[in-house]
Amino acid sequence: MSAQQASLAPSPRPALAGNTDTSLLKIIALVSMIIDHVGVAFLPDVRELRILGRIAMPLYVWCLVVGTEYTRNALRYALRLFVVGVISQPLYIMVLGNSWSRPNILFLFCLGVLAIAGIQKKWHYSQFWAPALCLVVSLLFDIDYGWKGFLFILLLYSSRYSKAGLAAAFLSFAVVWGVYSFSVTQFFGWQFTFINGNLFSPILRLFFQLQTMMWLALPLILVRTHSRIRLPKWLGYSVYPLHLIALLLVGLLLGVPLSTFISRLAMM
Repeated sequence: MSAQQASLAPSPRPALAGNTDTSLLKIIALVSMIIDHVGVAFLPDVRELRILGRIAMPLYVWCLVVGTEYTRNALRYALRLFVVGVISQPLYIMVLGNSWSRPNILFLFCLGVLAIAGIQKKWHYSQFWAPALCLVVSLLFDIDYGWKGFLFILLLYSSRYSKAGLAAAFLSFAVVWGVYSFSVTQFFGWQFTFINGNLFSPILRLFFQLQTMMWLALPLILVRTHSRIRLPKWLGYSVYPLHLIALLLVGLLLGVPLSTFISRLAMM
């Protein structure tokens, strides 16, 4: 290669600061999501299940950031998320008691991929209008995790090359997000006495709100692992509707009438 050709060659992309072992992260996120949804569907009074469930969303968001970095076709990526979201919506309503007016989280991820694609491609200044348009959509529709979840996606994407920046952005947003959620003072009987009565109590209490406890996912994102697990692409997309089907079957086995699940489809 000549000196001129070398100068024209694109510079190599910086390495991502976080864990790129996304198959392992998706498995952990799936387990966390199932625990969370068991709490929503069958054990709403067991708050500990919701706490453990806070791990899932940040892990899936980071996997999305990694995916957008390496995908060959972002629009096809977004389309797959949209299609699986459409397939999942009736199950999402039946199992978790939501309504047609509240789209599931896969639609949020679809918006996130479209916004990032706009930032990457710069189609007629799409780095500006694509994120803005997707943010407006997240505001107009009551999507699961809403505009806060959408901004969280962009925040992790913007800090993807700096471990310190990623940690700072994650924790700052988690604290702001969790301000209005309920305080977590115990976990399966273990009282969090250390968050009260000391010099650091005002800060500690900020990190022990339900939504703020998404920080539990941060070490998994920052620390690189090498599990060598490789999930088939089709499985990665199908686990969302499949886990809802599994929860529906569990509900039937527990004696919940099928008519109860079906009647939720009439909710608006």
